[in-house]
Amino acid sequence: MTNNWSKFGDRFARPTGASELMEDLGLAAALKNDVLLLGGGNPGIIPAMQTLFRDRLVEIAASQSNSTEMFGNYSHPKGDIEFRKALASLLKREYGWSLSTDNILLTSGSQTGFFLLFNLLAGEFSDGEFKRILLPVTPEYIGYADVGLHDNMFVSQQPEIEEQADGFFKYRVNFETLEITEDIAALCISRPTNPTGNVITDKELQKLDELAKQAGIPLIIDNAYGLPFPQIIFSGASPFWNNNVIMTMSLSKLGLPGMRTGIIIAKEEIIEALSNITAVQSLAVSTVGPVLVQPWLENGEIIDFSRRYITPFYEKKSRYASEILKAGLEGLSFRIHVPEGAFFLWLWLPGLPITSHELYERLKARGVLVMSGHHFFPGLDEPWRHRDECLRLSYSQSDDVISAGIHILCQEIRALYMHK
Repeated sequence: MTNNWSKFGDRFARPTGASELMEDLGLAAALKNDVLLLGGGNPGIIPAMQTLFRDRLVEIAASQSNSTEMFGNYSHPKGDIEFRKALASLLKREYGWSLSTDNILLTSGSQTGFFLLFNLLAGEFSDGEFKRILLPVTPEYIGYADVGLHDNMFVSQQPEIEEQADGFFKYRVNFETLEITEDIAALCISRPTNPTGNVITDKELQKLDELAKQAGIPLIIDNAYGLPFPQIIFSGASPFWNNNVIMTMSLSKLGLPGMRTGIIIAKEEIIEALSNITAVQSLAVSTVGPVLVQPWLENGEIIDFSRRYITPFYEKKSRYASEILKAGLEGLSFRIHVPEGAFFLWLWLPGLPITSHELYERLKARGVLVMSGHHFFPGLDEPWRHRDECLRLSYSQSDDVISAGIHILCQEIRALYMHK
């Protein structure tokens, strides 16, 4: 029997790259040791952070007022007021940003936040006009691709590819071809970039901000892995915000993905509009994550924890995974995007005899889950073989899982090139 869904149902009930990703994560969780998970976006287990979380939960459980605050009351539609106050104070204190609680909204995770934000700014307007989101450089985050209420809500362009030493390369924004047409509602960039680990430079970011201001549109910076927390950045980068910037953040990459707490920082009218949508859509968002983290915002320890525990953990993992991958593919034609942040390696296999999705299926059959690169080019319409030659690999798992998974990956790749 064919389901007779609405247009909304047809659009959001279909299989997508995001649903494939989350199904793989669920499969890995169910099968545990039978699957080598190199494809998910789940953060690693950092012992020091786990201890902090457990100790804080014990503290909350022992306090009637904290327990009531966490479990017993609806929050404001913009999110927990004390959390927003503490975050605004932290950002003002650390960076001099002119913020108040009215510049901050909490969402049920970053993905929900982008659904609300993109559909607020772009899509079909009451006067019949249609506007889109411009991604200045691809590859970009898989979660953007399918959140629009309409098709063709994203447009992007091919990056410049800069060859670097020792088998590495880097994507850069191609400002020569970047065109902001009248149908563009906003620019959006993730920093560091999921899937590649790319951190666009301060100079590139400032230039994008200037172009956005000239066009009279906002610049959205997806800061889920960035500064000031969780600070999964291994290259020089400065925090960036002004009244024309919409910054998104998250508690997930601190090690709290189950809390589903996203953060949007923007000018007041955008926050007010999103707050009204939240009230209709879900009345309020969870207070669990905000209450857990709030004291670390007030005293600034969240930045110290990120610097001491989170950044070194992932930087060490990135070196370990890169070394194993380079050794396993020695002698073959391959490139690794220079890992500057997040917790992924982006592998480029020029001349791959099959598509990256076919390679994904072959690896899945052997119990190794990766992500095919073709999912990460939303809004890029022109044919480009490059997008079918790439894989995203996560290095957030244990060293044993990383080593075993990459070993099988390299076996499969070698076999393909031998029979080419």
